[in-house]
Amino acid sequence: MALTLYNTLGREFQVFNSLVPGRIGFYGCGPTVYNYAHIGNLRAYVLHDILVKTLTRRGYQVTYVMNITDVGHLSGDNDSGDDKMVKSAEERGKGVLEIADFYTQAFFYDTERLNIQRPTVVCKATDHIDDMIGLIKRIEDRGYTYFAGGNLYFDISRFPSYGDLALLRMEELRTGARTGPDKNKRNPQDFVLWFTKSKFENQALVWDSPWGRGYPGWHIECSAMSIKYLGEQFDIHAGGIDHIPIHHTNEIAQSEAATGKHPWVRYWLHNEFLVMDKGKMSKSAGGFLTLQSLVDSGYEPLDYRYFLLGGHYRSQLQFSFEALNGARNARKSLLDRVKALAEKTGGIPGLEETEAGEYGKAGVYLEAFDAALDEDLSTPKALAGLWTLLRDTEVSPQAALAAAFTMDRVLGLGLAKEAEGVWNREEDQNFIQEITILIEERREAKKNKDFGKADGIRDALKKRGILLEDGPSGTLWRRE
Repeated sequence: MALTLYNTLGREFQVFNSLVPGRIGFYGCGPTVYNYAHIGNLRAYVLHDILVKTLTRRGYQVTYVMNITDVGHLSGDNDSGDDKMVKSAEERGKGVLEIADFYTQAFFYDTERLNIQRPTVVCKATDHIDDMIGLIKRIEDRGYTYFAGGNLYFDISRFPSYGDLALLRMEELRTGARTGPDKNKRNPQDFVLWFTKSKFENQALVWDSPWGRGYPGWHIECSAMSIKYLGEQFDIHAGGIDHIPIHHTNEIAQSEAATGKHPWVRYWLHNEFLVMDKGKMSKSAGGFLTLQSLVDSGYEPLDYRYFLLGGHYRSQLQFSFEALNGARNARKSLLDRVKALAEKTGGIPGLEETEAGEYGKAGVYLEAFDAALDEDLSTPKALAGLWTLLRDTEVSPQAALAAAFTMDRVLGLGLAKEAEGVWNREEDQNFIQEITILIEERREAKKNKDFGKADGIRDALKKRGILLEDGPSGTLWRRE
């Protein structure tokens, strides 16, 4: 079965095919590091993690690029409001880069606790100003800009397909020109590529440029850094649905204007909001929840990951502590089941991956798991398949755990670690080593056709509550 993804560009399910066979370029919008990530923000990064691990499981080599916004992001995506980084630095009495470094480390501490794999490339905006200037010059040279009031703007009227991602009509966008907070704009949806000191006179971070000393607009950083690391066309771009109408729409316009390549990105994935009683979670509204606040309330980070996996990424997910309690209890039951199976085994020697047919029904469950992910990354179906596997008494403990661990390489719920906690108990080590030696002696006896000795070892172990199972990958054992 082929991997099918819902492409926001076109609003349809599409079979995924990479630009380069076996290789994938993926850009995921990263954090603006002026505060802690709230749990709604973290939903996007769990999606990105599931996507990367699904693609890796399918055999692709994935280059995953994430930006860190440490300059130029205004509180309004349409070039309005305060600079988030500067405002945070002023409130805390620290330098902008000091604030950025602190919250960048906090962000990756959260993602590590959620078993989110670190991106291939993590790129800070402040390290790529020259790349942004270079891209802006390309856009200017191709006639898509105008200079007004000290700022360089992108002229959306020069880009006929502007708004395709968000299903916006150009004639509607032109309505109300020269209205809104920025009187320099010819169209209200025109956006700034480069600010000079004419705006925010005391801007903390500024650089020399062909348009004056200033700083880049927020949107240009993602275009410049993705093109630098992934090329002028790449496979997948992902982010929250709030990025569709402005940020991602502007990214497409400036990138395709600069390169002349269409499409710049082939597949666009967007996750829905995490919703509270009073609407979507927002830092600007105050009172947001962080991962640490959940930990302080007695939850484990992976309880929250389990909660997120229970909803499809394109559906709004209602957060409540009652729902999180349910996720915590379900995950505990899942881990208890894994531990119970681990108690019946002594590890899974030589069994890296369970394939369909090799261990019968466990392989069938694995196929169903892959099919669920092929349905636009349906983690609820994938999670349900894991539960069904672990409840099936017709599947041996070794095969069930092997398949479960394979599934968990994508789901990221820490199942193998839980089983290893059983196998690595200090008091069990001598016992496991003794069984391993006896199994090897039995294998040698069978090889030498000394079946009496082989049967004797098997019977002696059975009296101690250990059952042996001979299979294609060798002899496995489990507790009776």
